[in-house]
Amino acid sequence: MSMAPKSQLKQEVISRPKLRYAVIGGLGAVAGADILHRIVKSTPVKSDNDHLDIAFVQRPFFEETTPNQDNYDPTARKFYIYDCLKEMDKDQRDIALLPCFISQTFLHEIAPEVNLHILGIVDAIIPYLEKNFRGKTIGILTSNYVRNIKYFENKFNGLYNILYPSDENQELLMNSVYGEGGVKSGGDFDQIKTDFQLVCEDLVEQGADIILPGFTDIPSLLEQISYQVPIEILNSNQIYAEYAIKFATKIRHSSFKIGVVGGIGPAATIDFLTKIVKNTPAEIDQDHLKIVVEQNPQIPDRTANILGDGDDPTIALYSCCKKLEQGGANIIAIPCNTAHAYVTRIQQHLSVPIINMLSEMVQYVCDNHPKVKNIGLLATTGTISSELYQNAFKAAGLNVIVPNQAYQAKVMEAIYGEEGVKAGFTSGKCEELIHSACKHLYHAKAELVILGCTELPLISTKIMNKDGFVLLDPTEVLAEKCVKLASEF
Repeated sequence: MSMAPKSQLKQEVISRPKLRYAVIGGLGAVAGADILHRIVKSTPVKSDNDHLDIAFVQRPFFEETTPNQDNYDPTARKFYIYDCLKEMDKDQRDIALLPCFISQTFLHEIAPEVNLHILGIVDAIIPYLEKNFRGKTIGILTSNYVRNIKYFENKFNGLYNILYPSDENQELLMNSVYGEGGVKSGGDFDQIKTDFQLVCEDLVEQGADIILPGFTDIPSLLEQISYQVPIEILNSNQIYAEYAIKFATKIRHSSFKIGVVGGIGPAATIDFLTKIVKNTPAEIDQDHLKIVVEQNPQIPDRTANILGDGDDPTIALYSCCKKLEQGGANIIAIPCNTAHAYVTRIQQHLSVPIINMLSEMVQYVCDNHPKVKNIGLLATTGTISSELYQNAFKAAGLNVIVPNQAYQAKVMEAIYGEEGVKAGFTSGKCEELIHSACKHLYHAKAELVILGCTELPLISTKIMNKDGFVLLDPTEVLAEKCVKLASEF
């Protein structure tokens, strides 16, 4: 099995923003710690460095009234949360997690006064319900305060039928949470679970399809009785933890920016951008990637320079890359095969990695065509003369077959001729010329053919497809790599 050389498989070093989280504890007996534990446990990691940067803040907290009382006043809770958030603000935290349903009811009063983004637990629950339980009847276990102000009714905006326990079972629920033997005072958990089961059964009898805990202290206990209740009991804390992790990924993803050196050639640039869009898994516009293009069709011809009779394009290419770097690009793509003859000398002056299309092409062949030994190459005379592909595949133990002089002249005519692809033609004579060159390479024992000029994939391949030629497009591979790097960012 062929293996690409390690020097060509070197992982691109891409700086990633590290969002700094804060979890505000102290508002429940175990809620903050439970959320923190679930975030750590649910974070996909390859090493300790992949975990989220999270600070946990908790202070002594006392309220004169409790949320199960009719005269409950949340003012003390507002002060507590504001002070904790300001402390995390000073610590330059980016996102605050607030595992408390009561606090959700007044977040709109506090959010404008702090610089952190407050990620509320209901922010996580709403999309989860919309995706999995839209239109269902939801039985809700929550405090008298949250229930009386109709918080869930207002947040769900009529999308769900909402049920609460009967008055008798609501009182039982309040005692199980706030009473002397309740959750918040560390009571008898066996008795508490028995009480919770009775309350859940009440909601089942009323016709609930699912049960949503509106307390952050009780999901772990409800997990222990879920097998005794015939409908699903959502774990709001787990939903919250997973949402926080996805939020971090989404923020990083939305900040990722692909820099593209464009104009070499112009049509190939548009084709490459189209391939990025095509390969991006997206349901809405906002799921697509940020792309900045430095379009400069005035860059000196790369083939002419390599063959010895044209200006050096190094500085023009470097200038484009530098502008992309300054524009916030995380990676740079150059959809031009011949331009890769200049990548090594340019890269050492940049802090942003250029994704090497040739190296990715070698890796792609090794991964997807492991039995292939002979690679046909259609490219400009400049790319072939530079021996970029030949050297890259040779290092992987593979042989590159190039056209003879007569057929290479046909390839150049298909690219640069009056009826060539650079003149805007994509079928007709240019297609016939490339088809002829492909047949020549297959007769020379090529097992597949790389379209090693970014304009060649623009030419119709109808004839070649009929002949069963295996044609590989480096710009497609490059686009897939860019999207993959963005998804891993």
